[in-house]
Amino acid sequence: MSESGDTEFPEKIIEYMQGFLVSEALFSASKLGVFDILLNSKTPLSCDDIAKQACCSVDGMDKLLTACVGLKLLNVTQENGKYLYSNSHHSQMYLGKSSPKSLYEITRFLSDNVCHLTFYMADSIREGKPQYNKIFKMDHEDTFSFKYIFRSEEETFKFVNCMDTIWKFCGKEVVTAFDLTDFKNVCDVGGCSGAIAKLCISEYPKSKVTIFDLPEAVSMAKAHFVLPTEERISFHKGDFFKDPVPLADLYILARTLNDWKDDECLVILKNIYQSCKPGGAVLIIETFLNEDKSGPVQSQLYSLVMQVATVGKQRTLSEHSKLLIMAGFQNIETRRTGKLYDAILARKPIETGPC
Repeated sequence: MSESGDTEFPEKIIEYMQGFLVSEALFSASKLGVFDILLNSKTPLSCDDIAKQACCSVDGMDKLLTACVGLKLLNVTQENGKYLYSNSHHSQMYLGKSSPKSLYEITRFLSDNVCHLTFYMADSIREGKPQYNKIFKMDHEDTFSFKYIFRSEEETFKFVNCMDTIWKFCGKEVVTAFDLTDFKNVCDVGGCSGAIAKLCISEYPKSKVTIFDLPEAVSMAKAHFVLPTEERISFHKGDFFKDPVPLADLYILARTLNDWKDDECLVILKNIYQSCKPGGAVLIIETFLNEDKSGPVQSQLYSLVMQVATVGKQRTLSEHSKLLIMAGFQNIETRRTGKLYDAILARKPIETGPC
């Protein structure tokens, strides 16, 4: 190994070791309202001003603001011997609660739930089980349960709001990856907030969408996310392991299969296949691993999150195709969007009579 290689490799390892500090700095600034305070201010503010509005110690806030400057989350200037802070372009756009394209709900859910779970990642890998019982004081189950997400109305709202935010940013590319015009009756299985359903009726004016999800998710979506005036969206409460899914031409599974083991995914897909009309299809939206498992790193890290929080994983396109074929689907097509999520479309064959 070259001398330069000797120095670069440890530095990269140390950078990875300190990665959690980056997340915590961002999450802390978000929780304490730093980005909102600066978003609502017409001029840059001093550390004293920000600390006072955030009800924080000046010394602690000074360290947080300095770290955020280093991470390019904040800008700093000097005026009359004082350091004055303002949001960077991206923080102004994405990190305040009232920002034009706020990611606040995602940061809150990750901070309050996922980060706590990842503390037990080694235990999860050793045991092969999710670890939510250690954080949320719930009975441990061998399989993933949404009980930890739906443990209170407040936590249910956080989760549904997080999912809603994700699809506002990443949904259009995947619902338009294929031309879905011919599918008039759509069922969004595990449709959560209805964000994908809204995109579908917007992009395909002749479509109607039924959101099929657990009662807790449906109640939250109806109360806070889908307006009664959105008449082309309806709801159906149920469990896709136990209950028949509604009849439809197209079924959407957006970030759903990654929560489950292969045999459980097969149960879901077979259940959909039974209800799917001949010639209908299923659209799978996920972040896919490369076939050689070399990347992308976002998918690889998501698999670790699935390990500690659920029983699922991210899969390659061929692994999804295998499950689809086992469930009975054919004519499998894939689309890369160039964004975080990609899509697979597979069809149920049209039944033909004997020759």
